[in-house]
Amino acid sequence: MSLDFIIIIFIIGFVGSFISGMVGIGGSIIKYPMLLYIPVMLGYTAFSAHEVSGISAIQVFFATIAGVWAYRGSGYLNKTLIAYMGGAILVGSFIGGYGSTLLSEQGINIVYAALATIAVVMMFMPKKGVDDIPLNQVTFNKWLAAVLAFIVGIAAGIVGAAGAFILVPIMLVVLKIPTRMTIATSLAITFLSSIGSTVGKIVTDQILYGPATVMIVASILAAPLGAKLGQKMNTKYLQWILALLILGTAIKIWTDIL
Repeated sequence: MSLDFIIIIFIIGFVGSFISGMVGIGGSIIKYPMLLYIPVMLGYTAFSAHEVSGISAIQVFFATIAGVWAYRGSGYLNKTLIAYMGGAILVGSFIGGYGSTLLSEQGINIVYAALATIAVVMMFMPKKGVDDIPLNQVTFNKWLAAVLAFIVGIAAGIVGAAGAFILVPIMLVVLKIPTRMTIATSLAITFLSSIGSTVGKIVTDQILYGPATVMIVASILAAPLGAKLGQKMNTKYLQWILALLILGTAIKIWTDIL
């Protein structure tokens, strides 16, 4: 890789990981389209959808570790929710990551666009009163959480994402988890999800380790900075940032597919 290409990949990883730490996602919703479109726009060889999903998978693994570390001791990590959703999404993401070789690049992009569309619809649904619930009084349907996480894991594993961009709307709208707890907890769940999708991509040899290493370094530096900022921001702003990011990505990918 040339130095200028390394710098471009680093910037993509840094920006995506900073935002991911801030809004509680692994960052694939941002970095997937950036890796897919920015290098080729600047005249470099394009990554294939399989290569982008592989790079995204291993990068999310490290970005979420860094993000969760920034939330340690904050009181926002719901261990019960992490256990139920994390275990289910880990199994689902491994199945999806391994099975992604059976899909064409067009198929991977369609799965990604469909996930983003569902997520953006949920983000714009009303979430009144969700942030008024005291953290020690948060309750949820454990088995519903596990089933939804398993389904998300399969789809997310296919595209090399960890699924947080759809887990966050599910936690906010369906399970009624407060925003800051959702953001912190989703990072931990996303970390578990990324284990399954990363192993699936490694086993099927879908990872370019040079660009992935650059993205990992950027993630470790940027994700904790984003998480620290996210703890201080108004929760409504965080929800809107995530909603607009998902909307923009969905529009772009559907435009290319159609």
